[in-house]
Amino acid sequence: MKRVLLFMLISVSTAFGAEVAHGKECKGVNFPDQAQVEGSALTLNGLGLRQATMLKVNVYVAALYVAKASADPNAILGSNTPKELILHFLRDVKGADLNKAWEEGFVNNAKEHLPALKERTETLKGWMADMKNGQRLTFTHKPGAGVQVNVNGTVKGTIKGDDFARAFLSIWLGANPPNPGIKSGLLGGACS
Repeated sequence: MKRVLLFMLISVSTAFGAEVAHGKECKGVNFPDQAQVEGSALTLNGLGLRQATMLKVNVYVAALYVAKASADPNAILGSNTPKELILHFLRDVKGADLNKAWEEGFVNNAKEHLPALKERTETLKGWMADMKNGQRLTFTHKPGAGVQVNVNGTVKGTIKGDDFARAFLSIWLGANPPNPGIKSGLLGGACS
C-alpha cells in the first residue's frame, strides 16, 4: 500500500512539475503556466509578440495571466478578477518611446475615457524608464485597487481604478491593438 501511495505521489509531483516547467515560449522567452497574485492562482491566457514598423521589428513578448482563460477579449476586459500583463523586452526601448506608445494605445482603444484617465496616464508615463533587452514591465490588476506597476523588479506604485485597468488592457485587447498578432496571441493564438 505504501508503494502505491509513494508511486501516486511521485506521479502527481512529476506531472505538476512538468506542467510548470514547460509553460509557454515565444522568441526564446519562457513563461510559466500559472502565476500567483495575492494568493490567487492565475492562468497563462496567451503570449503575444509586439512588432513595430513596417520591418516588423520584435519589441517585446507579452504574457497575459487571468483567473479564467478565455479567447473573448470582452470577457477578459469585463471580468472583475485579478489579471497580470508582463512585457518582456527583446530590444532596448527608450522611456519616451514607451510613453508615446501608451498615448497612442489609449487614444486608439479608450478615446471616450481619455478625460477621466488623463491624470492617471500621466502618472504611468512618469514611472516609465528606458528598458533594456531582457528587462520586464509587469502590470497587475487588483480589483478595487487598480493597476500595480512594476518596472524591472521595482514596484513604482498603483494607479487607482478598475476603469483605468480596463482601459489599459484594452491597449492590447481592444479594437486597435499595436499589431494584430499581439492580440490574437494574448487570446490564446500563436505568438507571432
